[in-house]
Amino acid sequence: MIKAEGLSKSYGEVRALRDATFNVEEGEIVGLLGPNGAGKTTMIKILTGYLQPDEGEVEVDGIDVLTRPRDVQTRIGYLPENAPLYPELSVQDYLKMIAELREIPAERQLTDISEAVRATSLTEYLTRPIGKLSKGLRQRVGLAQAILHKPRLLILDEPTVGLDPTQIVEIRSLIRRMSRHSTILFSSHILPEVEALCDRVIIIMNGLIRADARLAELEATDNAVLVLQKKISNLESVLLQLPIIQRVEAVDLKNGSQSYRVYGRTGADICPALYDAARNNNWPLRELRRDARTLETVFNELATSELVAESEEDTTN
Repeated sequence: MIKAEGLSKSYGEVRALRDATFNVEEGEIVGLLGPNGAGKTTMIKILTGYLQPDEGEVEVDGIDVLTRPRDVQTRIGYLPENAPLYPELSVQDYLKMIAELREIPAERQLTDISEAVRATSLTEYLTRPIGKLSKGLRQRVGLAQAILHKPRLLILDEPTVGLDPTQIVEIRSLIRRMSRHSTILFSSHILPEVEALCDRVIIIMNGLIRADARLAELEATDNAVLVLQKKISNLESVLLQLPIIQRVEAVDLKNGSQSYRVYGRTGADICPALYDAARNNNWPLRELRRDARTLETVFNELATSELVAESEEDTTN
């Protein structure tokens, strides 16, 4: 659905995007994650044809965005961070205007508007002025206009920013329903939002794509957590004799139980080997599980490495 190759964009001396390359397959929900100022909005503006890159190529649904932006825009539903709503218009008048701008044939407009209204649960608000709606309802109106023409690709830029917890849950539910019919690219700097909604994540920092993988792949590790009923004095020396074990770290001692984090070196699941070691040495095993990182941990690791790289670059210069 999206094929981007070597996208770069600068604003004066600020490099907002640097050699970004990625693909999004049809039917995926992909999170574009990064801190404020990372380059997410610049990426989205290029994908939607509102901004030309300095370098690179990009296609949406097999169409070149740079040479045929209008054709691409007919296939995209776009909800920017600040939706372009008209507060003096009622919901139905606004959606009617969008239908006209989208050049939806008159005989289809009523059906398409009705479907968008039902999908976003706006039926009881049709005659109400947009300016008198809550922020959550205004976001629903923004989503309704984005899906009105049944886009093959739906791009959402920070769709839950500024909403209260109840409104966030409502918008999440809407997005999941929309994913049945559209590929979704979801931009956010809020980690729980990406974890709750996305199958795959692209992490961008300082204009560079630092990670591109499914959430399960990002969060998986080679490590395991081993919990014993008491501390074992020779445990580290025993485990380090195994070629698949790289390091052993005592984590904490609670209620007499000792936890260890065991680091593997091969990428394989080390739990079977740890179980055999515990059984052969009569260690009082309480718990054994494969360790997993959270998205927050992954993000913080990348952010830390980015800061170190910047510091080294400044020192070199």
